[in-house]
Amino acid sequence: MDNTATPGAFVRDLPKAELHVHIEGTLEPELMFEIAERNALPLRFDSIAELRSAYKFQDLQEFLDIYYEGAAVLQTEQDFFDMTLAYLQRAAGDGVRRAEIFFDPQTHADRGIPFPVFLEGIHAAGRHAERELGISTGLILCFLRHLAPEAAMETLETGLAYQEHIIGVGLDSSEVGFPPELFSDVFDRAGAAGLHRVAHAGEEGPPAYVWGALDTLHAERIDHGIRALEDPGLVSRLADNRIPLTVCPFSNVKLGGFTTLQDHVLPTMMDHGLNVSINSDDPAYFGGYVGDNYIETQKALGLSDATMAVIARNSLEATFLPASVKQTRLQELDDYVASHSA
Repeated sequence: MDNTATPGAFVRDLPKAELHVHIEGTLEPELMFEIAERNALPLRFDSIAELRSAYKFQDLQEFLDIYYEGAAVLQTEQDFFDMTLAYLQRAAGDGVRRAEIFFDPQTHADRGIPFPVFLEGIHAAGRHAERELGISTGLILCFLRHLAPEAAMETLETGLAYQEHIIGVGLDSSEVGFPPELFSDVFDRAGAAGLHRVAHAGEEGPPAYVWGALDTLHAERIDHGIRALEDPGLVSRLADNRIPLTVCPFSNVKLGGFTTLQDHVLPTMMDHGLNVSINSDDPAYFGGYVGDNYIETQKALGLSDATMAVIARNSLEATFLPASVKQTRLQELDDYVASHSA
């Protein structure tokens, strides 16, 4: 890989896209407590510090348990607006020009929150951020894979009534034991409706899940994909077809995929020619937003500024933006890099 460069402002300010962030996972403890008080909802934690101290996860399921508990405070359109705008303000400060955001309708609908409440709150925050912060958004409706495929289809049919606010569908939640093939019908329906398709695969699940996401769900991006390296044939396919992998370094360490950030396989993925980007996943729970992930990953793995610029380029190229807008963002990145060249 490249020579080590001092990390800092250059990589934080790189024009970039964030392609793997769950909006419910951006709910910081301070805002969680504020919203809970506003909605007269009790929390089992007595303080922000106590809540933060609970963010020690042995695996994905332990994280998901507290993640869903936190999301339960979200009740009104204003709650979703406040959470989303807080994320977008942080993202804009990290150089993000485009955020393609996951949201989990089933997490909220199963609590009795009507679809328009959460969708309109998230969407309105995105429009506000585009006007005030210069960051554009796209919303990706995710299905919870631990729930029945029939429930996913019902969620999609409801979501299609608001299709003007949605750019795609995704698959998240507990991976092991819930292969992509279970959701082939709902992804076919989404594709027929003109929606983009992405899927979590190869985080805790085996390379076979990545194959399934590609061949059965026709996923255009793979979220995580770190276990793809276990299958040379899969690595070749991902590299040959430039299929984007939305890697989340802090998340992978926090959930036990790697012992330390220095152990992460991102350099190996790049050495194989894979199209990887760096993302924050659930930043309120995993210790940092996308800028923090860029800076600390560069430092831990000894990556040069030039390599980090390639990662930022990968992120912009992998967006679902129209080609003309994408080219404008890529030119902005090129101009930024050129202006910082010695």
